[in-house]
Amino acid sequence: MYPALLRGPDLMNNTNADVAQIHRYLFERTGDGVLIIDARGMIEMINPAAVAMLGITGVKARGQRPAKLFRNNASLVNLIGRSGEQVLDVHLPRRRLALGSASELENGGKLIILQDVTEQRRFDVHRQELVQRMAHDLRNPLMAMSGFAELIETMGELTPQQHHFIARLRQTTTKLYDVAAELVDLVWIEAGLPMQHRPFRLQEQIAQVITNLSTLAESRRIVIAFSVQDPLPLVMGDPDRLYMAVFQLLENAILYSEPDSSVAIHAWGDGYDLYCSVADKGIGISDNELYLVFDRLYRSNDARVQAIPGGGLGLTLAKKIILRHGGDIWAVSNLGKGSTFTFVLPAVGA
Repeated sequence: MYPALLRGPDLMNNTNADVAQIHRYLFERTGDGVLIIDARGMIEMINPAAVAMLGITGVKARGQRPAKLFRNNASLVNLIGRSGEQVLDVHLPRRRLALGSASELENGGKLIILQDVTEQRRFDVHRQELVQRMAHDLRNPLMAMSGFAELIETMGELTPQQHHFIARLRQTTTKLYDVAAELVDLVWIEAGLPMQHRPFRLQEQIAQVITNLSTLAESRRIVIAFSVQDPLPLVMGDPDRLYMAVFQLLENAILYSEPDSSVAIHAWGDGYDLYCSVADKGIGISDNELYLVFDRLYRSNDARVQAIPGGGLGLTLAKKIILRHGGDIWAVSNLGKGSTFTFVLPAVGA
């Protein structure tokens, strides 16, 4: 009754009939649209959610060619027509939007899943507007404060203590300026507001992080070494947020490493979980501070750390993102020898 992809091992020792009934129940009741295309390129099955999403109520879809039935929906036809695993935005009637994913079946057919992400995308737009507005509203007065501090020094001779206070004022305004956008992201995530929820492989995000941080690494004469299992297990979640978590970990490793050294990023999976570690040979963290590194705004009192600009939110943000995805993150370190940060995420189907 179902293609090979929809069959699996007996669940909890149920009979094949029970498993088939469970599959049919899920197929018919899921809120995601599901289409199965046979090896001839015809629609073999389509569930009620897909019928409603695509506005084809009352139309006999089974046995039709998608290119004909969906001739007014170029994005869906494109998704179905492409070979291999694909993920594309699919436009729906009434100005709605779905995230469409396509997988090839063993029998030569295809499985198409449509997840309505209209509200999610609207949230993302609102979030981006909020980040930009709040960062702007916070940064403008901070820049003014920094400017006034510079003006004070031009007004006449200052005492050593006054110079000290002005230096501290500049440090504080610079720190707040740098963390403004990260702070808004952190508040958004802690509030439990929606994130994307789809299966994907993390290697694309890891590769993009390495590319985007290569200039910073080169400026500090740091070599980035990487080893990524191909393919990594699928994980379920928000690719943009997990990109942000990996970015924070690798950026920290680069910033707190000595020049002419290396950092290493390694990702692998064991069938049940996905692991990713970022290791450096830098400053390291003392035993009495290691448990504090994920705390909001925490920065070590080590003079070498204080000399590097930062707001103390990066690791907090990374941890919140990993926890929201059902994972965990931890650090091991030797002071003066380097640190390794590792996170784990549940794999899809584990």
